[in-house]
Amino acid sequence: MSENRKPLLSFVHKLPNANAPGNSGKTHCPSCLGLFKAPRLLPCLHTVCTTCLEKLEPFSVVDIRGGDSDTSSEGSLFQEPKPRSLQPQVGILCPVCDAQVDLPLGGVKALTIDHLAMNDVMLESLRGEGQGLVCDLCSDREVEKRCQTCKANLCHFCCQAHRRQKKTMYHTVVDLKDLKGYSRVGKPILCPAHPAEELRLFCELCDQPVCRDCVVGEHREHPYDFTSNVIHKHGDSVRELLRGTQPHVEALEEALAQIESMNSGLQERVEAVAGDVRTFSEGYIKAIEEHRDRLLKQLDDIRVQKENSLQLQKAQLEQLLADMRTGEKAGQCRGYEVYGAINTKEVDPAKCVLQGEDLHRAREKQTASFTLLCKDAMGESMGRGGDNVQVAVVPKDKKDSPVRTVVQDNKDGSYNVSFTPKEPGVYTVWVCIREQHVQGSPFTMTVRRKHRTHPGVFHCCTFCSSGGQKTARCACGGTMPGGYLGCGHGHKGHPGRPHWSCCGKFMEKSECTYTGGQSAPRSLLRTVAL
Repeated sequence: MSENRKPLLSFVHKLPNANAPGNSGKTHCPSCLGLFKAPRLLPCLHTVCTTCLEKLEPFSVVDIRGGDSDTSSEGSLFQEPKPRSLQPQVGILCPVCDAQVDLPLGGVKALTIDHLAMNDVMLESLRGEGQGLVCDLCSDREVEKRCQTCKANLCHFCCQAHRRQKKTMYHTVVDLKDLKGYSRVGKPILCPAHPAEELRLFCELCDQPVCRDCVVGEHREHPYDFTSNVIHKHGDSVRELLRGTQPHVEALEEALAQIESMNSGLQERVEAVAGDVRTFSEGYIKAIEEHRDRLLKQLDDIRVQKENSLQLQKAQLEQLLADMRTGEKAGQCRGYEVYGAINTKEVDPAKCVLQGEDLHRAREKQTASFTLLCKDAMGESMGRGGDNVQVAVVPKDKKDSPVRTVVQDNKDGSYNVSFTPKEPGVYTVWVCIREQHVQGSPFTMTVRRKHRTHPGVFHCCTFCSSGGQKTARCACGGTMPGGYLGCGHGHKGHPGRPHWSCCGKFMEKSECTYTGGQSAPRSLLRTVAL
């Protein structure tokens, strides 16, 4: 068998799985994904619709192969040999594998028709109750019968006409549903040069299928045989070629396995490197954020320190300005008010005293005050004002600005200091005279939340304050027999003295600690006086 018979092998035996896997690859075009319409077999053994191939953009190539060279495996089945010269050639790329396909002179329509694919399309259409099949004679009505002798699909009307003609009246006609189990129901392969004749012969010299008219015409005196005999004759060669490809298949499979292993290793390496990058970047970001917070804290500390210093300087300047605008009264002389006196006393910050109820406790948004008593080194009162007193109230967490303070000189050696904290918390209070801390300075002050008033009543028991209502409750938790939910004199749970109905405290002038617990309808208790 010559090597030029490779196109015959492609023509009579299409390798399995040439297209996409599954039945859809045998009946559906890989380009348009629809059922094959006039499918053409490419040299790369992929099958594509004629219309899809015509839509591909052609390109020009130079064919340097001579007429005697082995070109049959790449070219068309019926391509004529070319003389050995540089000839321009038109080609396309296979839409499945991008293999170069040299087009014959007739273009796409001159490529070999894939009759096996057409057979598969017809079988699939038959399994779909004949959907999509039309009569081969009238090309109008749906198919109902098939002539096994003519290999033609017939509608009901054409089937009756087929049986009435003498030449075809004895042909075997079967229903479509009886053909669903067949593996081949395709039409006969007709000769392109003689459309009325079927390709039943094979020219050994030209290496192509021919019909009876071709044998007595163009292929006269050429050795030929029936196509069925040629297939069986070269079956051993085909099987030998398949056996020769088996080692290559195993090598390819091994190479693919190695590629898969390398791909897995590459993926693992990529994930490891990505993890290292993420770990490094996250750590670097955290370090930058920590450094940022440290710098911001240092900046805030510097801000608070500078603000406190400016506050003290402001207080000094204000006191100095007040001293310059006013003088110390020295009484009257000859009926006139006179000012100015010689004072030998000097204030001693270590002997000064701080006093007042708000020294260590205050309420948010409520004015707090205390008094500074200035004394000399002997511990006696200065008896005059005009001392340089500086006061600063600073939040201990340093998140807020210092609280604005007001220092009032009573002109008798005492000074009233007042301020209004805006937020609860712990504050540091500095009291200085001539930039020296007085006795007890600095000290801390706790600012609590605003005083909460009692929403209930201060009573002896719920029985009296509610007028004997059974549903009245009290925060003390006492109850009375007889279905009463509240407390009464001498009964279980009664505290034995007046108390608040909302929180149960015994002090009338106290802060309410009710937190929204289970004390029931207090609206009744609020409206009843003791």
